[in-house]
Amino acid sequence: MPEHDIESLTPRERARIIKSAVAPRPIAWISTTSVDGVDNLAPFSSYNYISSAEPVVLFNTPYAEGDDQKDTPRNVLETEAFAVNVVPEALAEQMDTTSADLDADESEFEFAGVERADCERIDAPRVADAAVTMECTLYDSLRVRDRLVILGDVEYVHVDESVLTDGQIDAAKIDTVARLGGPYYTDSEPIELERQF
Repeated sequence: MPEHDIESLTPRERARIIKSAVAPRPIAWISTTSVDGVDNLAPFSSYNYISSAEPVVLFNTPYAEGDDQKDTPRNVLETEAFAVNVVPEALAEQMDTTSADLDADESEFEFAGVERADCERIDAPRVADAAVTMECTLYDSLRVRDRLVILGDVEYVHVDESVLTDGQIDAAKIDTVARLGGPYYTDSEPIELERQF
């Protein structure tokens, strides 16, 4: 079995191991609006929740400053608002298209042909056909080595009726898309194993 001292690997080799081993990774399809009023939409596969009873979600992105900073983190830090849209399999190609490197004055909603809807609590759109959308306000941000971690307080949730059973979200009904290592995606097809304890 190959073994590696992390210090002996290049940054690219380390990243490939981590991104392949920590999988599948859920995707936060994050929508924001810039201070100039441009709607932005981008997928982030380094995403999870950190608190559930008092919901806080987090995502991270490469750390950068000034003009090198990506639109999404810049928008979140400047407006303190973002929406996390759960990606259904039917929108997987459009989600992938929104990862294109566009100018800050271009909207990925138009570029990828994604329908938007209004949010209730924040000044940013949401993906109209997302299974679930969580409207968030900025809780905090911090730098961890070469990454910027952004945490968001979940303030409001939109849930599509099609993923409910008895008024609750039914995980078996959400065909979410996730990332694997390299260029690969996967869906959330359940296996024949239920948690016992």
